[in-house]
Amino acid sequence: MSIFGRIMGAVFGSHASAATPAAPTGGGTSGGGAPASSAPAARTAAPAAAPIAPPQSVDVAAIMDKAVAAHHEKLEWRTSIVDMMKALDIDSSLAARKELAKELGYTGDTNDSASMNVWLHKQMMAQLAAHGGKLPPEIKH
Repeated sequence: MSIFGRIMGAVFGSHASAATPAAPTGGGTSGGGAPASSAPAARTAAPAAAPIAPPQSVDVAAIMDKAVAAHHEKLEWRTSIVDMMKALDIDSSLAARKELAKELGYTGDTNDSASMNVWLHKQMMAQLAAHGGKLPPEIKH
């Protein structure tokens, strides 16, 4: 299972583990004529998928705060992708974060872990919100 799927599954429950990331904001470019030909297929598939798996509204802060409390250490999930992953018992190693960056379409330098981590956290908050997660007001996505 993808790292993204594991995070979504941990927050939304097992039915979300098959979730795929929405198109990342500020993501990569592909070039060529492929996007024009694939766009109609994507539009056709979206209405069929909507009735099967509507977004589930969940209180992300309540879920994450409970996960943090179980770890008995200070984890700042609201600002840190590493702490978020630790709280959910998901591998937060650099290799795992690089894999998550690849899954979400990160186009920056994965060796610049500080910049990548900031981007990953912002993307995960945006993905949680896009899939029906209710985020605390202090989290900008």
